[in-house]
Amino acid sequence: MAQAFDPVAATAAYLAQLPPALHEKAKAYTQGGHWLILWGAVVAVLVAWIVLRSGILVRVRQGVERTRPRPWLAVVAVIAVDAVVEAVLGLPWDVYAGWWREKSYGLTSQAFGGWFGEHLMGAAIAVVLTAILASGLYFLIRRAPRSWWLWGGVLVGLAFLALNVAQPIVIEPLFNTYTPAPPGAVRDEVVAMAKQVGVPYDKIYIYNGSKQSNRYTANVAGVMGTARIAMSDVMFKKDADLAEVRGVVGHEMGHYVMDHLYVLALAFGLLAMAGMFLVDRLFPLTARLAGASGVTGLADPAGYPVIAIILAILGVLSTPIVNSISRVEESQADQFSLTHFNEPDGLSKALVKTIEYRYDSPGRLEEIIFYDHPSVRSRVQRAMEWKAAHPKAGS
Repeated sequence: MAQAFDPVAATAAYLAQLPPALHEKAKAYTQGGHWLILWGAVVAVLVAWIVLRSGILVRVRQGVERTRPRPWLAVVAVIAVDAVVEAVLGLPWDVYAGWWREKSYGLTSQAFGGWFGEHLMGAAIAVVLTAILASGLYFLIRRAPRSWWLWGGVLVGLAFLALNVAQPIVIEPLFNTYTPAPPGAVRDEVVAMAKQVGVPYDKIYIYNGSKQSNRYTANVAGVMGTARIAMSDVMFKKDADLAEVRGVVGHEMGHYVMDHLYVLALAFGLLAMAGMFLVDRLFPLTARLAGASGVTGLADPAGYPVIAIILAILGVLSTPIVNSISRVEESQADQFSLTHFNEPDGLSKALVKTIEYRYDSPGRLEEIIFYDHPSVRSRVQRAMEWKAAHPKAGS
């Protein structure tokens, strides 16, 4: 009599493929990353406080509006100067958190010069995008001082969607080379999968993700006509087979088919609305405590670092909420992949390859607070439970 398939034992067997030392290294990296959230906020608050105390933004605003009020130009000038000053002050932290730590854990092979060049380019893009969004928000503050935060949430949600339209066609090609997937089994399989679930299949790319990171990943990005499927070359450097491609790309297709982008836009819009409501109420107190001399009020762009301080603190406090929203979507995408493409083993093999940067077995509270994906252990076990319930599934 054949022994019944045991999902728990199968999960343990998958996780046991990695040596204990690698699991411990992943645990140290992941839990150290939890502390980065707190220390990153501390650095942000400290840098914003230094900028406020220097009075440089007040002088910039006064210089722009010396002869007459020019609120749009004042916002852009203040945001630009603030970005440069904060980038310089925060550079040591950015180097540590963004490059040195990744390098020390073997998660990137990128040289410092390459990382720094991309860091500067990313900062420049962020300045432009922040200036555009901030201009809209300060306009709302001036025109609707009582309800600006309500309309601001709508603006943030729309901005999130606009960014995701532009990202695959304007921003991402600045950092990586996207090459059409060559004819062959992988492309044929992805095209067939896309046709099966109604995902656009005219843009299937492999990109040089190994340039920045050794992380095993793929994504379906964009909306409507800008949608494209992209697989990092890391997948194939780590010997991804067709079962893994089906499991991973099927997961990413799930995000697209289930309109997770729009769900996130709504969620972030609502969170932004709540955050800006608190900014509206906390701005006077925070400005006094931070010593924001010369800042005339919330509508004064020279007080932008005051807003940054409030948002940095709120960002830490909202971490469990944001991560929980993401975890739900990731779990749904896993289920979509299993339901439509029936590759529990392919998905599990791929998930095991992500353990080096995402510890597989966190405590329940740790997972709720800090994990934006379900733990690898729980995801593999769900896949194995699916396999047990569908005996013909799996490779």
